Amino acid sequence: MAASDRLSALLVRRLSKGSLSSCPELMMQFRHTRENLDRFIPNRSAMDFDFAHYMLTEGRKGKENKKGVVSSLSKEAYLKLLAETFNMNRTRILAFKNKSPTPVELIPHQFYSSVHQSKPSKPLRHIPQTSEKTLDAPDIIDDYCLNLMDWGSSNVLSLALENTVYLWDASNGSTSELVTVDDEDGSVTSVSWAADGQHIAIGLNSSSVQLWDPIANRLLRTLKGGHQSRGGSLDCKNHILTTGGMDGKIINNDVRVHIHIVDTFAGHQQEVCGLKWSASGQQLASGGNDNLLYLWAMSMASMHSRTQWLHKLEDHSAAVRALAWCPFQHNLLASGGGGSDCCIKFWDTHTGACLDSVDTGSQVCALLWNRNERELLSSHGSMQNQLTLWKYPSLVRIAELTGHTSRVLFMDQSPDGRTMATAAGDGNSQILECFWRP
Repeated sequence: MAASDRLSALLVRRLSKGSLSSCPELMMQFRHTRENLDRFIPNRSAMDFDFAHYMLTEGRKGKENKKGVVSSLSKEAYLKLLAETFNMNRTRILAFKNKSPTPVELIPHQFYSSVHQSKPSKPLRHIPQTSEKTLDAPDIIDDYCLNLMDWGSSNVLSLALENTVYLWDASNGSTSELVTVDDEDGSVTSVSWAADGQHIAIGLNSSSVQLWDPIANRLLRTLKGGHQSRGGSLDCKNHILTTGGMDGKIINNDVRVHIHIVDTFAGHQQEVCGLKWSASGQQLASGGNDNLLYLWAMSMASMHSRTQWLHKLEDHSAAVRALAWCPFQHNLLASGGGGSDCCIKFWDTHTGACLDSVDTGSQVCALLWNRNERELLSSHGSMQNQLTLWKYPSLVRIAELTGHTSRVLFMDQSPDGRTMATAAGDGNSQILECFWRP
């Protein structure tokens, strides 16, 4: 018998007698034996030392004593039940690994299934290629510097056709005539609703501006003396009506007071084609036929200051008419250039930096932001006279909608942002939906 085998046999006999601890020299000899290096090391945390001691001492004595004793059936049943209760039927003393812990469910199964099923799935998006409704718009003036459509907060769309302003109530589909101006005042050049949707401003070729109450069908006031020629651009901010004229001037009019001119912005050298106040009312964007885009700060308005603008932006190479303030980023402005430019540019209005630019391939006439998604809708002239839906900020074309046979100069959206109205020189006004509904 090999030395290692004899040593192992001796160790087992000592272990069975419980006297292993009394022979430290034997343990040291066994520990330094080369052949025992492949032995497993027991996991002490997984062993029951009290049970092991009982099995090595009292348990064995109990088995020897039971050999000479005839136990009754009831006593045997009792001992069997006792062993099962106290887990005394185990035969292994050493444990070499812990049992795997029972997995714990972070979410109970009965709740997980209901939560998983209740999660809404985003439906597939369908963008209609045709308009939902088409309105007749004969004799609409095809002029890039005029603004003849505006959709008010009361859900009424206003559209100017030569000397007449028409109102279309989107809630019931009814159409009515608001006013037909005299020939001496010339044609209507611009329309703009007040923020409350209860009053409307009408710019005229004669340079005057009329304020109307459409519910009572009554002329409230006529503003004169501001511009030397027609006012093709209007925008309202609370009680301030801002007008832009062919003379290049931009005027703030306080409609509450008799002397209505309160501020004048001087910068454009040619006709003002577009005006848009920011949502906060602190900044005004203006585009002109001189290819310039100006950003004005309300606090800097003065009739005697030479440099009133916050930023003068000269990146466009054609007239700037299309302007749109971003609804989800207050300092982001989109602008569109005319036929020799064809670009949509995005501006940081705090710094005046151009953040991005995309060449659309055709004249940009109007811009609208989606209020529920990061998307931008542009209307165009020449070539296809299409509407293009862009993803922002990737500027990927999502869809292109055609239907007009002339450039789509005028475009606005309903108060809830879901429905768009367009008008073109082809004599049609179309009502359509292309923005995502939440």
